[in-house]
Amino acid sequence: MTLTQAQMAPATDSREMVSPAVDLVLGASACCLACVFTNPLEVVKTRLQLQGELQAPGTYPRPYRGFVSSVTAVARADGLWGLQKGLAAGLLYQGLMNGVRFYCYSLACQAGLTQQPGGTVVAGAVAGALGAFVGSPAYLVKTQLQAQTGAAVAVGHQHQHQGVLSALETIWRQQGMLGLWRGVGAAVPRVTVGSAAQLATFTSAKAWVQDQQWFLEDSWLATLAGGMISSIAVVAVMAPFDVVSTRLYNQPVDRAGRGQLYGGLTDCLVKTCQQEGPLALYKGVGPAYLRLGPHTILSMFFWDELRKLALRAQHPGT
Repeated sequence: MTLTQAQMAPATDSREMVSPAVDLVLGASACCLACVFTNPLEVVKTRLQLQGELQAPGTYPRPYRGFVSSVTAVARADGLWGLQKGLAAGLLYQGLMNGVRFYCYSLACQAGLTQQPGGTVVAGAVAGALGAFVGSPAYLVKTQLQAQTGAAVAVGHQHQHQGVLSALETIWRQQGMLGLWRGVGAAVPRVTVGSAAQLATFTSAKAWVQDQQWFLEDSWLATLAGGMISSIAVVAVMAPFDVVSTRLYNQPVDRAGRGQLYGGLTDCLVKTCQQEGPLALYKGVGPAYLRLGPHTILSMFFWDELRKLALRAQHPGT
């Protein structure tokens, strides 16, 4: 979900720049590649966030206890391939959300908006919000597919979708077009605060790691360490919105398409805190943190390599 350091400080040499359209393709492709590796963590995180929904602590069974045991529980119930549940929808989401986000941020860079005080954070937050809105239907389906499992370890509402297309068709038929954007009210602030926090902390975190001289100059390990440190801040501010997004997306709806558990972002926050306690807003924070750092680094690595190929094709012989 990150924008790369190269984007944060766009090059002034035109030979080092690509068009916003190319950034759209490269950003979407890079994040999709990263998603293949990090999707199992997303499955575990979703199950943990739904476990004990609106129930007092200690009053419900806990088939998922911590990261390792949760991975084992998913594999036993759904097979190893169960760890990749919702992958197709996840790839669709990453392509839509990050394609729009990279495109909009690239436009802001070209317009010089990121050179203004605070422009980088604002541009990243706005681009993230637009991307989250466009990708919301895919995230809705991804969440519902990842929650589906056998009755013995089921948590949250079980939607019984057969796949991405059938899920989209069912939601469209039963709830109309607006049903595809149900839950977007939490998804937009989730990505907005996450993007802003990451843009505000990643560069300084990486610079601090490099100053410690723990790794060789320009080592990818410095980037990884910086990303993992930055991810602490990102997860801290994003986790409550992440939990709420998962629950709003997965809740059952009535015939009019209204949520049967929550009326929206604020209602979900209040009910969760009242019935489960404030710490419930950080359910699944372990897998969320473990996913965010590697996903960031993989996205950046794939984006950088694809961008180099695009620049070579754009300026052969240079």
